[in-house]
Amino acid sequence: MLISLHVKNLALIKETEVNFKEGLNILSGETGAGKSIIIGSINLALGARADKDMIRTGAEYALVELVFQVTDEEVLSMIRQLEIPVEEDGIIIIQRKLQATRSICKICGETATTKQLKELSELLIDIHGQHEHQSLLYKKNHLSILDSFAGEDLLLVKQKLKQVYYTYASLQKELETLGVDEGVKAKELSLAEFEYQEIEDARLVPGEDEELETAYRRMSNSRQIVEAVSNVYQLTGSGDEQTAADAVGRAARELHMIESYDSKAADLASELANIDNLLSDFNRNIAEYLSDMEFDGQTFADTEERLNLLNHLKLKYGGTIEKVLAYQKEVEERIEKLQNADAYKLELENKLNDAMKDLQKLCEKASAIRVKEAKKLSSDMVQALTDLNFLEVQFEIQVRQKEEYSSIGFDDVEFMISTNPGEPLKSLGNVASGGELSRIMLAIKTVLASRDKIPTMIFDEIDTGISGKTAWKVSEKLGALSAGHQVICITHLPQIAAMADSHFRIAKQAVDHATVTGITQLEDKEVVEELARLLGGEEITDTVRENAKELLQTAANKKKEF
Repeated sequence: MLISLHVKNLALIKETEVNFKEGLNILSGETGAGKSIIIGSINLALGARADKDMIRTGAEYALVELVFQVTDEEVLSMIRQLEIPVEEDGIIIIQRKLQATRSICKICGETATTKQLKELSELLIDIHGQHEHQSLLYKKNHLSILDSFAGEDLLLVKQKLKQVYYTYASLQKELETLGVDEGVKAKELSLAEFEYQEIEDARLVPGEDEELETAYRRMSNSRQIVEAVSNVYQLTGSGDEQTAADAVGRAARELHMIESYDSKAADLASELANIDNLLSDFNRNIAEYLSDMEFDGQTFADTEERLNLLNHLKLKYGGTIEKVLAYQKEVEERIEKLQNADAYKLELENKLNDAMKDLQKLCEKASAIRVKEAKKLSSDMVQALTDLNFLEVQFEIQVRQKEEYSSIGFDDVEFMISTNPGEPLKSLGNVASGGELSRIMLAIKTVLASRDKIPTMIFDEIDTGISGKTAWKVSEKLGALSAGHQVICITHLPQIAAMADSHFRIAKQAVDHATVTGITQLEDKEVVEELARLLGGEEITDTVRENAKELLQTAANKKKEF
């Protein structure tokens, strides 16, 4: 469940913290008080797109922190499989810091990617936005809802189906490539043979280019190298002029004359003798290096020509000799396919036929699961919709088979509904009103919640377009849902607010000549006043307060049934 939300310097919020409870958490407040900022901040922490304009005016950064506690061992296992850190007692802290130039996301102190946040949020929380119910108008979303209801069995089939479909599509694409006319095929073969032979003639050796570049660099700068090394040799070796070797030799002789007088002088003489030997070795090595620098012009020209060839091949076929050789291997396989096109085509056709059979079986298996689960979901939806004040509602999920295949099967799924007695079933997108869509989405969320393990659900104004008895039905459904899940709901209806286990009020006020949004948990008396505000008009009377108390008592009696 979501234990707490801490927000700092975000939009109208200077700093606030909310400690959510189990059961139904209700958020209410005047229009424009900033209720959407609360849900927006949760979305922001979970990886939603960030805008620097969201940072409160005058602040250097904005901060959102969510603290979850996970107790279900299966969910904890799935989180650990994602290599996401979890603290003791199943505590997960998600923090996002938004600055003008960048944003930083962390999970339990470790930097996290947007992908990790998305994967984690799918295990922890289900957020229903203000306009999400509109997605029911689009038939393409009906399939994903049914698949979510179908669960693990269908998921395993879809995973295999995706792999087989990829193989099938790849084979089909390759067969289409082989279907070109003979003239194009001959040109392709000619080009492939030329490329193969060009690489073959070069007789490439891995690492050869690096050795040649070193040699070429040495030869290209041989004049400067020889001049510098010759000077060094003259300065350190023996010669007509004063050199390092001569100076060290004279110094050694001087010390040798006095070493019998003092042991320290003998030690120094020994050290200088070592230096003299090292200098002699150095001069022999530098003489050998000078002799190695002798080369003829042809060697230089051959090296340059070879390097040009290697660089040309690397530029044309790959950035390294290894990649050029790998490309040659690919070309060799292409030549073999083109030279034996008919036999290879027959082989591909056989493979495609086998893949087609596998794909057909998996599509049929997925479809069978969908048909079976569609009946269950339809039945559950009728019950859930009846609970939400739909009279004599009919709900059916049609699973039709399309001719074309895809990575998720060949099913076309559509939700059909009749909300009035005597009316035929019609597509959901053509029948339901805004208020009906909100209730249908709530019914779907309720039914899906019975199968998934997501502990926290958030509804942002699920009560759009409803009132009266229907509002009570929605309130009861949310109350029943909160018996097994933590539910956080933003509402403006007193019937729904009365069902709260914890009630929070969001309010906007002026502080130090600036507008600030804050959120506070209400005590019992404050809950009555807030319900009275939702019930009444401009003036809250004692009669309105009594109505609020009656609402609370009615809700309390109903909770005992959950």
